[in-house]
Amino acid sequence: MKNILYEGYLGPRLPREVQLKRVQRVIREELTELQRYTLVAYYFQEQKLSQIAEERGVNKSTVCRTLHRAEEKLRKYLKY
Repeated sequence: MKNILYEGYLGPRLPREVQLKRVQRVIREELTELQRYTLVAYYFQEQKLSQIAEERGVNKSTVCRTLHRAEEKLRKYLKY
């Protein structure tokens, strides 16, 4: 079954509870610890990339790449 967020997909939507469980499972089981930390800090704790970079002691571009890779993994695992 394709994900509702998959571009061009117009089929039935999964119930919200099912979608949430799928996202939580992917975050918990498929992302690295660093990807998980970055994703949660950025989207759920609403921290800026520069704040996350400062906390980790790395460049902002490193945080951006980590976040991008985490988002790509989410898309990959939630696509179907």
